[in-house]
Amino acid sequence: MQTRHLPPFIYILLAEAFCYPAPGRLENLAARQAEIPPGSVKTDLESFIIKISRLTLAEWEELYTRTLDLNPPAAPYIGFQIWGESYQRGVFLSELSREMSASGIDLEGELPDHLIPSLRYLAVASPPLLELVEVIIPALQRMLATLSKADPGNPYIDLLKAVQESCNNLEEEAI
Repeated sequence: MQTRHLPPFIYILLAEAFCYPAPGRLENLAARQAEIPPGSVKTDLESFIIKISRLTLAEWEELYTRTLDLNPPAAPYIGFQIWGESYQRGVFLSELSREMSASGIDLEGELPDHLIPSLRYLAVASPPLLELVEVIIPALQRMLATLSKADPGNPYIDLLKAVQESCNNLEEEAI
């Protein structure tokens, strides 16, 4: 098995970037992104942080809600992006839930295929669930395509790109 090209903390940092805006969150993201090795993950996360820093907290909250929460253009649920509301997604959710529970991941009220718990799981799983590895890149591509079409200037596009880039090597690790 090959080792990860990126430190596991990057998945935790990316998960935090998808959390609801709060005072100090942006400053924490900016401070911690400095630890990321040079490359496209760092560049895309920096771009997200710069764009968000131009917003007030209230504007960021509104952007978050519009983008990721209330009827989002690109729902941040991996299984939903691949299977919609189907039996196959239910099986995937069950397997992912079992894996996350065994890994000590707190879903914090989200479904297991939401990006936040999925990224936290990727930070600790070695190797990660193959079913997740097989669908995360196609799901991220769909999210990116949908959001890019619906809202081309949205800063969350940069964040989704950073996640996609961070997941590019997962297949090597899961084999």
